Amino acid sequence: MLLTDKRLLLVGGKGGVGKTTTSSALALLATQRGKKVLLVSTDPAHSLSDAFNRPIGDSITRLAPNLDGLELDPDREVEQHLAKVTTQLKRFTRPEMFSEIERQMRLTRQSPGAQEAAMLERMASVIELGLSDYDLVIFDTAPTGHTLRLLSLPEAMAAWTQGLLNANKRSEKLGDILGHLTPKAGRDVANPLADPDEHATSGMDERNKAITDTLLTRQRLLQRTREILTDKRQSALLFVLTPEKLPILETGRAVQSLQHEKLPLAGLVINRILPDSADGEFLAARRSQEKVHLAQIEQDFSSLPRYKVPLQATDIQGLTALQHMASLLDQAGL
Repeated sequence: MLLTDKRLLLVGGKGGVGKTTTSSALALLATQRGKKVLLVSTDPAHSLSDAFNRPIGDSITRLAPNLDGLELDPDREVEQHLAKVTTQLKRFTRPEMFSEIERQMRLTRQSPGAQEAAMLERMASVIELGLSDYDLVIFDTAPTGHTLRLLSLPEAMAAWTQGLLNANKRSEKLGDILGHLTPKAGRDVANPLADPDEHATSGMDERNKAITDTLLTRQRLLQRTREILTDKRQSALLFVLTPEKLPILETGRAVQSLQHEKLPLAGLVINRILPDSADGEFLAARRSQEKVHLAQIEQDFSSLPRYKVPLQATDIQGLTALQHMASLLDQAGL
């Protein structure tokens, strides 16, 4: 089975090893094989626009026949996510509490994990859209550490959401108990089991239902995302590295983490290998060092498929250069 026959591919690796170029070329290769492809970048550097030498942004943009592109902006995702949460909270809160809600949202904006959580929800939505409208969705991810945090979030956020659902149920039950004992609830203190004030109860019910529905929708979305990411028939992760010490070490740690998370690894693209035609004393020394690193890659990642791509004489930018890179990936066996 060719890698481009999957439904979802995530391309990761250390910064600067050629993830965006590889993702873009792989997307073009898939279209040459008859696939309709959505290429999505989660890297705030917006390298996708640079690779195709044209603006893309946060709306689906046609890049080539059967290829659309989309750049997700982490900061914008946080702002939109918090704005939506703020609106929901204000629906069920007294106006005098609005300033406190806004203060809490400002604090949340700076909290650890806020960007990843917002980005994960958007990615989950894009995956669902992509799988319904395209044959293949390819994510050009941010550098390794950020990607690993994102990929480990579905389980953590699902557990957190379940905790919120449980807390909401406990709060609802406590509210019912206190309602029988509190005159403010509109009850007859002499007869606490009498019917409560209809308006107060309907408002509470509406709030609890809205909270529960929101949490359940998120929980189901994250659960579906987790199922897709771990399904090796549909999904795969491809790591890009160069034959240098630091990318090898970082890829080794990433592979261990991904295997621990039971995420399907498709293999490694070993990028920018010096071609035999490169000559000169300086390049001879580089090639000698490179052979050591290539041997290390063969030893450390012997259980994974490895696809070798030669270094090109010029930068890879624009559709023509990316199509040439696609042919190199094809020759490498991808």
